[in-house]
Amino acid sequence: MIKSSGRAVIRRVGRLVVAVLRRARRLHPLAFFALLSLALLFAAFSAAWPTYVPAASLVIPILLGGLVLGFRQLVVLTLLTLMIASFVLVSREQPTPTTGFVLVLGVIGWVVIAGAKVRNQLGVPGTRGESMLMELRDTLTAQGELPPLPSGWRAEVAIQSAGKSKFSGDFVVSTERDNLLEVALVDVSGKGVDAGTRALLLSGAFGGLLGVVPVEDFLPAANRYLRRQDWADDFATVVHVAVNLCSGEFCVRTAGHPPAIQFDAWSGRWQTRDADGPLLGLVEAPEFAPNHGVLKPGDALFLYSDGMVETPRRDIGRGTDRLTGHAERLVAQGFRGAAADLVATAGGPGDDSAIVIVHRLEHS
Repeated sequence: MIKSSGRAVIRRVGRLVVAVLRRARRLHPLAFFALLSLALLFAAFSAAWPTYVPAASLVIPILLGGLVLGFRQLVVLTLLTLMIASFVLVSREQPTPTTGFVLVLGVIGWVVIAGAKVRNQLGVPGTRGESMLMELRDTLTAQGELPPLPSGWRAEVAIQSAGKSKFSGDFVVSTERDNLLEVALVDVSGKGVDAGTRALLLSGAFGGLLGVVPVEDFLPAANRYLRRQDWADDFATVVHVAVNLCSGEFCVRTAGHPPAIQFDAWSGRWQTRDADGPLLGLVEAPEFAPNHGVLKPGDALFLYSDGMVETPRRDIGRGTDRLTGHAERLVAQGFRGAAADLVATAGGPGDDSAIVIVHRLEHS
């Protein structure tokens, strides 16, 4: 009980600090004068009680300024703080290493100013740039959530980025309307943070296309969009599936992506659903052959990225067999929690890994 209340207090304090920083970013002049006053306060205390308030405390206003001030205000604050620190050290009766301390303080100020200059060029002073990245990451995560399905169906998705970073070159977009579920699993060239910016761009575009254009036009429209970006050597692979939630009929199309896998509950067999199609962004007017099938009660359809099945020492064929072997042991539990389990056990640590499972339940 005490631990939970302590965590609640910490969360409230954290929210208060974030709110103060956001408000300070909006009021740069007020924040500047507040930090300059803080520097003068530390200087006065350091001059009066050098034993209890060291001159090194003047670093604090500079560091806080790097979080809330614009570039010009930060430069002025750093210069004034250096002057104040020099005055405090010179006015002391006991000899102090004035030059060395001011140099160290200047280096710290230079590091903070250099970071502020980069953020100023982007037009996002303070920590707003990091906040924007977190918001974009949360947007990508939210777009990857599957829509609620009617009774008799369950779908799961799990994505694991290379190096455990928060950005991934794999993402999922989905929609459900008129009992038609559409899911697209996309793998952008590159991995981790390197592919994160392109994944953010494509997730918004592909999410807008999905459910708006006819099923058969999704991949051609996505290809036209990718070609308009004029990326030199970058591309994307996609596996796109449309499932009729009334009849269980589905259609799979792929663009340079590993084939989907269907589990047949009646026979206990695993079947790959191959559908030929070129990589997105390489061909002007490609054709994407469909692969049709039916999900009967108990059947499941697996969509996955190449990070789940391919490594430098293992080809896709052997990797697919390994993935189905891991999935086989999850049949008895009805594939509940299977997406996260398979990403953790079968996903490659050096590449982004993603999997989507659409399962038609035996008993609705």
